[in-house]
Amino acid sequence: MTLILTIYVAAAVLPALFLMGYIYKHDRIEKEPFPLLMKLVISGVYSAFLAIVLERIGTSLLDNAGFTDRTKYIIWTAIMVGLSEEIAKFIFLYIRSWHSPHFNYRYDGIVYAVFVSLGFAAFENIKYVFYYGIGVAPSRALLAVPAHMAFGVFMGSFYGWAKIHDVYGHEGKAKLLLLLGVLCAAAFHAFYDACAMLGTDEAMIAFIVFVVIMYFVVIRKVKRESQTDMEI
Repeated sequence: MTLILTIYVAAAVLPALFLMGYIYKHDRIEKEPFPLLMKLVISGVYSAFLAIVLERIGTSLLDNAGFTDRTKYIIWTAIMVGLSEEIAKFIFLYIRSWHSPHFNYRYDGIVYAVFVSLGFAAFENIKYVFYYGIGVAPSRALLAVPAHMAFGVFMGSFYGWAKIHDVYGHEGKAKLLLLLGVLCAAAFHAFYDACAMLGTDEAMIAFIVFVVIMYFVVIRKVKRESQTDMEI
């Protein structure tokens, strides 16, 4: 029994750990301290619980809005899930890292956002593997977990630039960039979920094209942000 539990947890968590290592490796100027990274991962788990609360509130609002079932489903898949999860991640990201003395390079924003996102993804993966079985682990390792990393990269890029503007006293620009970071991550997340859940042939083609392009863009973005990193 213990061996089976170990295998299930490993199948759920290893993809997230691998991607954390990828992002950490590209933090080329000054590595972030391990205790801070662990707190960010745990914050990602907390954000998963907050997302559940936000999604339930969203469901209640939709149920009382008078929409048809199909309209509610579209709004749920295209807006509620992605927006709730990315807002939840951002709240814990901000609480844990915005005022950290270690947040002193622009690329740190990507590191922090991705570690929160992958903490969220690892917890979500454990739920899926234990509920649906280990057979879902390969598809989630190739799709869901990297997607959460990608959303974190987009949010983290804005997050790092927002910190720079905040340090130089441009509070308005900093707040705008923080908002854009959340909206950008939520938009990509919403499109990903909508294509995956609609179930039509057209949606599946759009999903595959979107995922391939998103992964390509994210890999290039991580490399570019790492190579052009600057002190805050």
